[in-house]
Order: sequence, then C-alpha cells, then structure tokens
Amino acid sequence: MNTPREGDGDKGAAIADYGFLSDCHSAALVNRAGSVDWWCVPRFDSPSVLGRLLDAEAGHWSLRPADDFTSAREYVGDSLVLRTVFRTSGGDVAVTDALALAPGARGHDIGRESPHVLLRRVEGLSGTVSMRTELAPRTEYGRTEPHLSAVEGGVQADGGPVQLTCTGPVEFVCSDGLVHADFSVAAGETVDLRLSYQPSYGPRPGPDGEPSIEDTLAGWESWSALHTTYDGAFPDDVRRSALVLQGLTFGPSGAVVAAATTSLPEQLGGELNFDYRFAWLRDLSLTVRALWLAACPDEPARLFDWLSGSAGHVRDELIQIMYGVEGERDLAEHVLEHLSGFRGSTPVRVGNAAWEQKQLDVLGEVLDAAHLLRDQLGELTGPTRQLLVALADRAVHSWQDPDAGMWEARGTQRHYVSSKVMCWVALDRATKLVPLLGRAADPDSWAAARDDVRAAVLDRAWSDEAQAFTGAFESDELDASVLMLPLVGFLPATDDRMRATIDAVEQRLGKGGLVRRWADDPSGFLICTYWLVECLALAGEQERARAWFRSATDHANDLGLLSEEADPDTGELLGNFPQAFSHVGLINAAWRLGQPAAADPLT
Repeated sequence: MNTPREGDGDKGAAIADYGFLSDCHSAALVNRAGSVDWWCVPRFDSPSVLGRLLDAEAGHWSLRPADDFTSAREYVGDSLVLRTVFRTSGGDVAVTDALALAPGARGHDIGRESPHVLLRRVEGLSGTVSMRTELAPRTEYGRTEPHLSAVEGGVQADGGPVQLTCTGPVEFVCSDGLVHADFSVAAGETVDLRLSYQPSYGPRPGPDGEPSIEDTLAGWESWSALHTTYDGAFPDDVRRSALVLQGLTFGPSGAVVAAATTSLPEQLGGELNFDYRFAWLRDLSLTVRALWLAACPDEPARLFDWLSGSAGHVRDELIQIMYGVEGERDLAEHVLEHLSGFRGSTPVRVGNAAWEQKQLDVLGEVLDAAHLLRDQLGELTGPTRQLLVALADRAVHSWQDPDAGMWEARGTQRHYVSSKVMCWVALDRATKLVPLLGRAADPDSWAAARDDVRAAVLDRAWSDEAQAFTGAFESDELDASVLMLPLVGFLPATDDRMRATIDAVEQRLGKGGLVRRWADDPSGFLICTYWLVECLALAGEQERARAWFRSATDHANDLGLLSEEADPDTGELLGNFPQAFSHVGLINAAWRLGQPAAADPLT
C-alpha cells in the first residue's frame, strides 16, 4: 500500500512515483495520486500538453478522491494499462488509465496507428467515494493557456496548434484556465472520462471506431501472447521490460526512443538534464539483442529497416549517432527558460546537441545489429549494402581518431577504449557479412584494420597503475564501459587482464548495489550494473552475478520501471524515465544468467 505525497507534482515528487502509459506514438506519466503530469502528443518528442513533471504551471490532469486516501497500483495483466486502487474512509474506487490503441489493433499491428486519446475509468468498489478531477491543459510545454469552451458532453481547449477535448458523464466547470468536476461513485458504478488530441488546423485523419480501455487491453495482451517463448531466468522481469521497450517504440517506423521524457536530472539540482525522446544508434545492437532474446523477433527487424531508411546515402559526412522517430536528422537543442525543471533541476532542454557529435562506437553497433539479424534480413537491399560497406570503410579510416565516446562528453575528444572496441566490432562483423555485401566489400582491408585495432587496444588500454583496462588510451582512470569487451567478443571474461578489470570495476566502481561509470560519478548506472552481471556470468561467477542482478532490479519502482540511474546512497531513481537502455540491460543480463559460461551464440 502506498500513501501518496501531499500535492500532485510538488517538489517532493519522486521519479519512481510515476507509471508509464504508451500508445506506441506518445507517452504519458501518471503518479500514485492520480495525476497525469506528462503527455507529449502526437509523438514522443512533441511539445507537452501536460507538463507538470517539469514545472508546476505546465499542465496536469488529476483524478482522485476528494478526501484522504491511500493507493496501490499495478498494470493489468501483460499490458501498459494501469489500475490504481484508492482507499478512503467512505469506500474504495479503482482508476484505470490507458493511452488508447487503435480500435481492433492486435498483435504486431498495435501502435501502427493511434487515436491520440487518454482514457480514464473510475469504478466503485465499495461504499460511496466523492471524486474530484482537475484538468489544466497547457500546450507548447506550458507556454500557452488554451481557451476553454463548452461542447457536447464536455469541454474543448484550443491553444496554438493543439485542440484537446475532455468528455465524460460529469458536470464540468471552467474557471481560471482549469476544468473542474466533482462527482460521486458508489459500489458497482463506472464513470469513463477521456481526453482527446487533434491538431487545430488541417486534416484530422484517425482510425475508425471508438477507442476503449477494453480494446486497448486486448491489444496489449494480444501482443504479449505472441512473445511468450522466453524461458530463461527472471521471466517476469523480462516480460515487463519487453513491454516497456514496445511502449517506447514508435509504431509507424519501429524506432525505439531512449526514454519517454526530457530533462529528468542525472543528479537532483544538477545541470546534466537532456532530452532522450530520440533513437540512438549507440543502443541499437543491444536493443536488437534484447528484443530477440525476449522473443520479439519482428521488432528488431523493423528497427533495422528504420535505420537503413533514416541514414540514406553515407558518403563523407559525419555518421549521425541518433535520429528522430521518423528519421529526422536535425535535433537542434535549446533551453526552455520558462520551466523550473524537475524539483528545481535546470536547464530544461528539448532537442539534443549530441546529434552533432563524433561517436565512433555507432559503426560497430550498426554492423553488429546487422550480423545479429543476418538470417532475418535475407538478401540485403542495395541501400542496406551501401550503408554497411560505408560504415566498415569508415572504421578502417577513422578508428585512430579521438571522439566524444559513448558517454557523449561535451568537451575535449579522447581516444576512448569503448569506441576503439566498437570499431573492432564493426570490422569483425563486416568480415563475417562479406557474402551478403556484394562487390563493394573489402574483406582484406577490413580484416587488416580489425587486427590493428585489437593490437592497439591490448597495448594502449591496459594500465599497470590501475591493473585494469581503462576508459581511454594511456589513462589510469577506470570506466565501466570497458565491461563491453567480453560482451562483444573482444576478449573472454576469463582472460587474466579482463578478469582483473571486472574485479576492479566491481570493487572500485560498485556502490550501493550499483555500478558507477567512473570513480567520482555520483550516481549508479543501471546498464553498467547489468553489464557487470553479464561479465560475472561469463566468468563463471553465477552467485555474484545473480546478487548484482537482484540489487540492480530492486531499484525498479513498484511497477517494474527503471530510469537511467539511481542514487547509490538512497536508492532514488534518477534520469529520464522509463529508460530503454536499462530495460535492455535487464533483459540481456537475465538471459545470460540462464546460459552456461560459454561463447555467446548471438555474437
């Protein structure tokens, strides 16, 4: 049983207080007290229409008992439909929340279209409960207070390019930019409310039929029923994480966004607040692997199709590391000065300047993904062959260059070991894909460069001072990214120097059941912790690996949702939420724990 904090969206709110809703186009976050404090529509990266997550005045939709209450919540079955039970002195009610799927959408087709409707149902369970709802629509990240007007069955809000319509069998009252309604629900009674999005101008296409909670639940469960063949360790955690990844997938294209939010801080009150509502190539091969292992074979193939189309012809330009969900390249970053940020953490950013960074690891991630999917991809199209050959050739010519690294340092470029190793992956996988790549393939050049990269890493990445492989050439600073070496097949976890590195990361970067990226990093990274789990499992240390898996997964909230990081002292979730990379790490680590300490059959 959870007792919500006083006030929705106040400065005492925690990231873990939120549940995640998705229609595979957009996402909403609803807290324990029944307030939807985040909804960006019609896409994950659209401006918010409900944004109290980042500022008290940026919009919300609360639905809660009028009197004191406690609450408990859970997802309904294998779905992203959320049910919260509120208990009061006068009785109990359940509120069921969902972002509607297109009517009739089932299985692999869920999310291809969306009606862009937020559904909320109140069910009386016992006694009679007085309920109160308050809608404060604020479009363009809270910049615009819409005009409110009565319409049949409800209220319409028009502001800028957005029109929202709130309907239901209650008496709505408008005042001071807010929509209020007070009503009572007795045992056995049901009240359905809905908030619909439409653009203010232009055509308004949409799927046929009336969206409903029942149909949305059936859609999610039909998708889950197709993904039931995973039989490894921790199946419940894997199943929930697979649903989260599907919820973070933009249905029309297959792109997986890194998270549903922008600017949730890596450290409370800090400035490391970034927009994660885009698709990173950095995550590609690990995400493909996770979707495959979680028995979602069609989803990774769609993800790769999206990439091939987004990249276009690759010539001499900088290889883009991330894209918008429909393949957009320009993700220019700017600061929303009018927002106070999550618990005062500013700046609030939209867009992400990392799209202009040089990150050599993406070469390996794309080619590794292609190698993992080689049987599903079949005969490659001309554009796909051109892309893969161009990336392999780029690795030949660029692996000796410094870059921003996988942690996207916004400063001086360095010779990051993880980037070198991923160049090795690019060249290694390219040589294995030669039969599929046509006449432009250059296996002799790729193999020679691959061997040069390996020799350089083995020579320049080891530190006698640290007694470990470190984060950059000629450095003595530990970095958890080197845990990738065994996971991509560069070195076995049982190699003496690799085993020493694993032990060093565990002992010096481990804190509070989490692994930090480096020694002075204040937060523990979930993905790094799951990498340690995999490395220990590959080294034959199953007991230690399972202990680290449990300590990482215990940081999930009551709904099984993980953010990017957590405070190693308090356990509080930090960073954007829910975080695809963390759930990817969970799936891969769980699968690894169910395998013998042997070579990876997917490498």
